[in-house]
Amino acid sequence: MSYSPPPLSRPARAPEPAHPVWSSPVPPRPTGALLGILGVAILAVVLLVVFGYLTVFLGPGAVIIGFVAALIPLAVVLAAVAWIDRWEPEPRLALVFAFLWGAAASVAIALLVDLGVQIAALLTTGQPTEAVLSATLQAPIVEEIAKGLGLVILYFAARRHFDGVVDGLVYAIVIAAGFAFTENIQYFGLALTEGGPAELGLTFFMRAIMSPFAHATFTVLTGIALGLAARRHLGFGAIGYALVGLVGAIFLHALWNGATYLVNSFESYAAYFVIVQVPISIALITITVLVRRHEIRLTRARLGEYAAAGWFTPAEVDMLSTWPGRRQAKAWARSLPGNRGQAMAVFTRDATRLAMTRQRMITGRNELVHRTSEAELLAAVTEARRRLLAP
Repeated sequence: MSYSPPPLSRPARAPEPAHPVWSSPVPPRPTGALLGILGVAILAVVLLVVFGYLTVFLGPGAVIIGFVAALIPLAVVLAAVAWIDRWEPEPRLALVFAFLWGAAASVAIALLVDLGVQIAALLTTGQPTEAVLSATLQAPIVEEIAKGLGLVILYFAARRHFDGVVDGLVYAIVIAAGFAFTENIQYFGLALTEGGPAELGLTFFMRAIMSPFAHATFTVLTGIALGLAARRHLGFGAIGYALVGLVGAIFLHALWNGATYLVNSFESYAAYFVIVQVPISIALITITVLVRRHEIRLTRARLGEYAAAGWFTPAEVDMLSTWPGRRQAKAWARSLPGNRGQAMAVFTRDATRLAMTRQRMITGRNELVHRTSEAELLAAVTEARRRLLAP
């Protein structure tokens, strides 16, 4: 199938946009990236410690089998993240941090708190805590606070990327996916050691087939709350929003865990799943779709203003603000000599970031979140266009 070239062209003129270009571009601070890399390295070490604990507790064979089985629901959740995040992708370093926070730090916090609670219960009553109490009260509170802490860290450490509801959704789901991944290794390994392949199969069905998005469903409420705080340009006031979302996340988590413990038949559990969990999931999917459509409309509107100032052609705006236009543009760029698909990807990415940058400038957020200026993005878009159109 052949593609006609998308309507890329050099702007006929390049006046200043209606909102002025920043007079002094601010270069990115290398310390931010270095701190991010350091954080990822520390979390990787914590993850190794957690895996070491699981290996001692379950045995290497059970951990390996649990690890392989846990990759399947993880792949499903991360594929959903890629679908949600494809319009304005989040930085990979931030996503890696989010995943490791969920898989390592959140799990470590939950394990340490559980150990402390069990020791306290033994010292005071001589008995461990009741399993149902631990599942319906302790686990939802501790686990959602641990995951929510990672979201708060990202909110403040990556503010120029954490600027809306979609970002909150993405980071929340990635953190939840990391937590579920490590937790699934534990559950799958424990099922294998205690009940053999049959028990492992049942546990896999319940956790990987029936509910791969369970943790994501809870934690996204905290992410959505922080996304709303970002849209309101809040600083430390965002913590109040996070607490409201956290209450909802804890409630949904407790509801889910309570059902798994209190429902005494598969038929009853299936009815609960259809009546309660399916509507919640549909509501969250609907919110995601509506918010992403809002981002697409913003992209068209803001790039249209740059087109009026001569930085883009109207046809380029159409191409950059629709999925069919982007797909056709990528296919065309890949067909060029030297395969210029990467240049088209850069052009699309930077144009989208430019649109979102302008939106923040219009709403007065440039002084809070920017280290990449409008001028730098305009230069990047111009350079990407030059590479695409080079002979």
